[in-house]
Amino acid sequence: MHLAAGPVAPLAAHDLMVFLLQVGLLLGLAVALGRLFTRLGLSAVVGELFVGVLLGPSLLGHLAPGFAEWLLPHDPARFHLLDAFGQVGVVLMVGVTGLQMDLGLVRRRGATAVRVSVPGILVPLGLGIGLAYLLPGSLLGSVSDRGTFALFVGVAMGVSAIPVIAKTLIELGLLHRNIGQLILCAVTVDDIVGWLLLSVVSAMATVGVSGGRVLHSIANLVVVVVLALVLRRVVTAAGRRIAAGRRIAAGPSVPAVLVGALVLAAAGTQALGLEAVFGAFLCGLALSGTPLADPERLAPVRTVVVSVLAPVFFATAGLRMDLTALGRPAVLAAGLAVLAVAIAGKFGGAYLGSRLSRMSHWEGLALGAGMNARGVIEVVVAMVGLKLGVLSQEMYTVVILVAIVTSLMAPPLLRRFMARIEETAEERLREQALTPGSVAVHL
Repeated sequence: MHLAAGPVAPLAAHDLMVFLLQVGLLLGLAVALGRLFTRLGLSAVVGELFVGVLLGPSLLGHLAPGFAEWLLPHDPARFHLLDAFGQVGVVLMVGVTGLQMDLGLVRRRGATAVRVSVPGILVPLGLGIGLAYLLPGSLLGSVSDRGTFALFVGVAMGVSAIPVIAKTLIELGLLHRNIGQLILCAVTVDDIVGWLLLSVVSAMATVGVSGGRVLHSIANLVVVVVLALVLRRVVTAAGRRIAAGRRIAAGPSVPAVLVGALVLAAAGTQALGLEAVFGAFLCGLALSGTPLADPERLAPVRTVVVSVLAPVFFATAGLRMDLTALGRPAVLAAGLAVLAVAIAGKFGGAYLGSRLSRMSHWEGLALGAGMNARGVIEVVVAMVGLKLGVLSQEMYTVVILVAIVTSLMAPPLLRRFMARIEETAEERLREQALTPGSVAVHL
């Protein structure tokens, strides 16, 4: 087999300099704006996305197009280098999210969480699919299949974002409340279902929607889930044997094993025609609660991912937004319609689930406010849709806008609704027992 015609030329000095400048500038601004938005009581993710808005076509590309083209050239070879850096970040970020999920909480409050989560997903999913068939054809991407486009929009409307919600609950001091615990549990179910749906819809966008191909994608999905369950059993059993003899050695080996496992799992699902992020999430979920996911050993990985890789990814995602597109009446009308459906669908679905569980009116509204925050997962869904050619640049901007607005809405609405719900003695005891180090999910 002929592997190469000759040695591969190294990256040009100018290209390397521009890439390093891009990463340094995006990271510095993402950290600064993330901290600023946190001080304002908002999510750091929104601040990080705004970095891309400032440096992308929305502002810098409009005010100084020459400098913007030099700093962030449209040449695919150059932009793909930055994009690859961001993709590694999102794979590890999603994997770390899975590692920190508390499956014990799902088991303890599973029935109520499912009753809340199922309508909380199905209602916005159905409304999103219906709305997508009414949107103008100009919002479809290069893969101009209306059915696949509608499914992608539906998935984007149905998901929630556990990192944003968990962070909001912690900052508002609501994690010890029964509603706070239930929101976290229901969104955990949402996350799992959301990644499953994204993986199936992505496979459909790649291989088409014929019955045989869809069944093949679902079969691959089942294989991946079974392998994850086997991995969890093997690691748990090995961890018990090691714990019976000696502690797992500390040091760089455990973080390296974790990162390697997440990346290889992502590569495996990508090879099967499923999304890479789904493999990383499922691997993290399989390893959660095992000795490998011990918070002390996970700390080095989490620090690098949360402090360096994730901010660059969100800033890169913001670079693809073009808010000037909202100046066109058709795009603005579509954006407002999608935003209204996303909010009404998630609020309505969560409220319906809460009432079916015999919860009060204010508890239902609080659940809706918490589960309405899309944040991280909606950004990933939008990036996948754009990459696969299902979403146009304008529709991508609309979906990211939904993620930003719903993440901004969560804190004030939660604060208002929770003030109407009386705190119980059990919740006060839980607050005393709950320390920052005991929080399972705090990405």
